[in-house]
Order: sequence, then structure tokens, then C-alpha cells
Amino acid sequence: MKTQVIVVAAGIGSRLKCQIPKALVVLKRKPMVSWSLEVFEKSSLIDGVVMVGHKNYLSEFKKISKRFKKVKAVVIGGVKRSDSVRLGLKAIDTDTQNILVHDAARPLIDERSIQRLCHSLKSYQAAILAVPVKPTIKQVDEKNLCIKQTLPRHLLWEAQTPQGFHREVLIKAHQQSIKEEATDDAFLVERLGIKVKVVMGGYRNIKITTSQDLDLAERLL
Repeated sequence: MKTQVIVVAAGIGSRLKCQIPKALVVLKRKPMVSWSLEVFEKSSLIDGVVMVGHKNYLSEFKKISKRFKKVKAVVIGGVKRSDSVRLGLKAIDTDTQNILVHDAARPLIDERSIQRLCHSLKSYQAAILAVPVKPTIKQVDEKNLCIKQTLPRHLLWEAQTPQGFHREVLIKAHQQSIKEEATDDAFLVERLGIKVKVVMGGYRNIKITTSQDLDLAERLL
């Protein structure tokens, strides 16, 4: 089955205290987005990549894309993450059956996780990488910050990307949620009543949000 990836790379790294898109921040002498692009480039399961970049830095993203044969398009992102995914969907080949959506801020994605995710799409219409949470999680009252309950840890998983979907499912989810922002695409698919399979990811697949995350990623690479 033909599988393509939308790499979401349009967000500005404000919490990294930088004024450029987070995906362009240098990580071990390379732009952050290059690390995940290299993994998708080498994977036999991935047929093509659409990169969604910030409109003010499109030339930089296009320059990066020239190093990768599988990057078939670089498109301008939207204001919200969900807007960027929708714009990326328009550039996906029409004969693509499966679409993965990946955040460029997760540079440590690995081939085995991609394999597990793609394999799950043979049986499910949607699937995400995730890992069981390690800390004890408390639900609190947002007004007074008092604990409301301790959530059962064995039922809690931390969502990651890539997340994988049958093409028609992802398109439908975004068409019906035009005005809604979501931190991941699985939430929009859940709203359709479609079961989303959780696939074991990896604890190395961290999301770069702060300078401390960047330091950790440099040590892990």
C-alpha cells in the first residue's frame, strides 16, 4: 500500500526562545527537521513526504528538501497545527492509501516504530505511537489546583508521532473539524467514532519543546 508522510514543521519555537521555526533549529549541526526526514528517506515503507513549513521561511525548507529524494512537495503551513495538516493533505498523491502525520519536533523517530505503526494500519483505520506513562498523574481543579483524583497509571499512555491513518479517514476528520484546534490528529479521528489503535512507540522519541529537551536530544543522538 502506498504510504506518504506529512511532516509538520511550521511552528515557531517560542518556548525554545528562538524566533525561527522550531524545525530549523540546529541539532548536532543539522536543522532539526533533517533528522526525521533522513529516517523516512531510508524507510522502505515510505513512498513520499510532504513538508509543511512556515511561510516566511519557505526558501529554507525548500533548500533542505533538495537533499531528500522522497520529499515531493514543500507547502506553506497555516496558523494552527490542524490548518497545516489540512494544507499538507492537499499535496498528498491521490493514489496514496495510508498517510502518516509527524511533528518535525520529534527528531528521534526510528525505523522499528514506523514498521509497527504501518503494520497496524493493515487491521485498523487509524493508529498512533505512544508509550505508557511513568509518573503518577493527578487530575486537578483548574481553579484552586487541588487534586480531584489520581488517575490509574496503567491506563494512561503518552501520545507520540507519527500517527497513521487511512487516507479517507484523515480527510474526513479534518473536513468535519475545520474550526477546531487539536494537539494531534487522532483526537479528530476519535470524534468520528473510529477506533484508534495504540502502538508501542519509544521513550527516545521525545518532543523538543524547551532548551532542556534540545540538550537531551543531542545526548541521545
